[in-house]
Amino acid sequence: MIARTHYLNRLVRNMWNGEIKVITGLRRSGKSVLLFDLFYEHLLNSGVSEEQIIKLELDQRRYYKYRNPILLCEYVESIVTANKDKQYYLFIDEVQFTIKVVDKENGGIEVTIYDMLNELKAYKNLDVYVTGSNSKMLSKDIATEFRGRATQIHVYPLAFEEFYSYVGGDKRTALDQYMLYGGMPRVVALADETEKKAYLSRLYEELYVKDIVERNALEREDILNAILDFIASQIGSLTNPTNIANALTSMRQERVNSAMVSSYLTHTMDAFLIDMAKRYDVKGKTYFNYPNKYYYTDVGLRNARLNYRQFDPGHIMENIIYNELIRRGYCVDVGVVVERKKNEKIQREIDFVVNDGDRRIYIQSAYQMETEQKENTELQSLKLTGDFFKKIVIRMDIPHNFYDDNGFFHCNLIDFLLENVEIF
Repeated sequence: MIARTHYLNRLVRNMWNGEIKVITGLRRSGKSVLLFDLFYEHLLNSGVSEEQIIKLELDQRRYYKYRNPILLCEYVESIVTANKDKQYYLFIDEVQFTIKVVDKENGGIEVTIYDMLNELKAYKNLDVYVTGSNSKMLSKDIATEFRGRATQIHVYPLAFEEFYSYVGGDKRTALDQYMLYGGMPRVVALADETEKKAYLSRLYEELYVKDIVERNALEREDILNAILDFIASQIGSLTNPTNIANALTSMRQERVNSAMVSSYLTHTMDAFLIDMAKRYDVKGKTYFNYPNKYYYTDVGLRNARLNYRQFDPGHIMENIIYNELIRRGYCVDVGVVVERKKNEKIQREIDFVVNDGDRRIYIQSAYQMETEQKENTELQSLKLTGDFFKKIVIRMDIPHNFYDDNGFFHCNLIDFLLENVEIF
């Protein structure tokens, strides 16, 4: 089993903090293993008995009846009230499967899982943990539905550091595998490359697309698939729903509405399959409405989406860096600076503007800078910021890290991913 130390430590730190621990993330990214295996084992090793841990896995048939939040609440209450001097832990897996019900005994009001969890949270001898794979159900509603009393822990597919701790061996060979097949935990455990590809394809066909379509009652699954294909082929490129709609209209020879594309993109982000980075005007200190960049939560899923036909190491590297920065908890935007040449204004892009509270760094992703012209192109935007925040160029073509004459820090990708360097 792969240790998810980063997330396990967060769970341990937040035990008995008076809040509901909400574990979100893409399906099959390791949320259930984190809670039901790693954290469960931690509790047992800490002296907690099995009888003190109440486990409800709502995606399994024997727990289907507890998708009714009233039945779920009554079941848990029957346990925790029977022995008020004993501490209990409640684990609920895939809470988005719960349904709204009418409480006939209390005036016919509508009851949701949020109501029941808020009620259970009041028990002093109960610590509550839930997992979910849909931000529409969870992360966007945490502040309001849980009345500001929830701790969110978002789980991502394996970071390269976690991946390498499992596979070991030559670091560059491991990175090549990671760039191709990504970090979905099950994929890492598969030895055969054909099985890896088949598994990632099945996730799309049998899980992700089906989930998004059914959960949101989408009428055009074919359009959803076309959008996923388009985003996969355009990672690291600026786009917006109108551009996507126009491209699909041209390819499919039927009019595709931009409002539909925008809605479908939102559903895909709600399922944590893709993420969006907004553009930020570095000097104007404002955000642009569009275009933005979209990244896949896992590059292996991105490659599988395109059947491994479009392997662009530069853009895949950029996607991996974005995911790593987000996983570390930073706020990440795409930077824009303006270069003035005579009567012309040219927008230059900084791959990532990274903020951690009041601290900021700029990061440029450069797979390789084999010519002076390529180097000038990559570094020009960093020179235009006009400030003294740290500037980092992450590269694949350097054997060691160094500062150049501009004061920019050139960092090897593997060292960055393994956290061998401090970026702040």
